[in-house]
Amino acid sequence: MADVVEVLVPGGKANPGPPLGPSLGPLGINIKKVVDEINKKTAEYNGMTVPVKIRVDANKNFTVEVGTPPTSALILAEIGAEKGSGTPNANFVGNLTMDQVVKIVKRKGNAFLSYTMKNAAKEVIGTCVSLGVTIEGKKAKEIYADINAGKYDDKLAGTL
Repeated sequence: MADVVEVLVPGGKANPGPPLGPSLGPLGINIKKVVDEINKKTAEYNGMTVPVKIRVDANKNFTVEVGTPPTSALILAEIGAEKGSGTPNANFVGNLTMDQVVKIVKRKGNAFLSYTMKNAAKEVIGTCVSLGVTIEGKKAKEIYADINAGKYDDKLAGTL
């Protein structure tokens, strides 16, 4: 029977302290090796909280599965902000280009409910609304109209 430990860790900066140490200690595995593996696999998410699953089998072998950070964390990382706007419809904290939206869609991969790049991009843009982030200098409703009109079909073609 395998044990599974699910934790949220800072990307590239996991340490043997809480929440990892107390969760892994009773399983009898080398915590340093687990932490090193997590840090290696989460290095690209530096500064973001990342969901991680550690599976430990009966022979004390482990595997590390790294999830993707929330869409909001990826958006904030792209614009270089620590948090979203307190009044998202009045004050904007940043702007994304459509290329950055596509980059976020690709990083999230199949984590969306959508099957197409176009609809996944709309999901990212929906998250931008609540954070107070514009896209190409426009509000979400304007960008949705542009997407529906086919303005970004070259970037948003295909399925996930």
